[in-house]
Amino acid sequence: MPDATGLEAIAQELRAADASSVLGTSFDRGRAEIQIDPAKNVAVIESLRRRGFDFLASLHGVDYYPHEPRLGIVYELLNMTDVDRVSIKARVSVEDPRIASVTGIWPGADFPERECFDMFGVIFEGHADLRRILMPEDYEGFPQRRDFPVGGEPVLFTYNETEHYGKDR
Repeated sequence: MPDATGLEAIAQELRAADASSVLGTSFDRGRAEIQIDPAKNVAVIESLRRRGFDFLASLHGVDYYPHEPRLGIVYELLNMTDVDRVSIKARVSVEDPRIASVTGIWPGADFPERECFDMFGVIFEGHADLRRILMPEDYEGFPQRRDFPVGGEPVLFTYNETEHYGKDR
């Protein structure tokens, strides 16, 4: 992990390229995090990749209900040479949950972006195959949002029902 000084040096480099790209930084319990403007996520991530953070360890969603912007997209990036880790966080509103896809930088972001779309409703613009990955295609709602009803309605996956239970069922 970059220490607090290293984190500020990275953020300063990003700000030098585009002053509005970095909204803030935090260093807590050894975890370095950079909060970015969601409209600049691809530029920031490409810049970090050139800086050596060339492994996308994780991409996941977070719901910060009741705070706005409510939905967060967190990228965990690793620098395997320097053994560093940095988290990049972008937040989008529920009314316009759009952010650019990073599958052009990391093809392995395909399924994590689809899962984030499926569970939180974040739309990754430019994603080649953005559709549900865990829930049925006709499912309504986003189960990982904090305002989703607990216990909701049961999910029936009917596409292979006859395969497992026979045609009589």
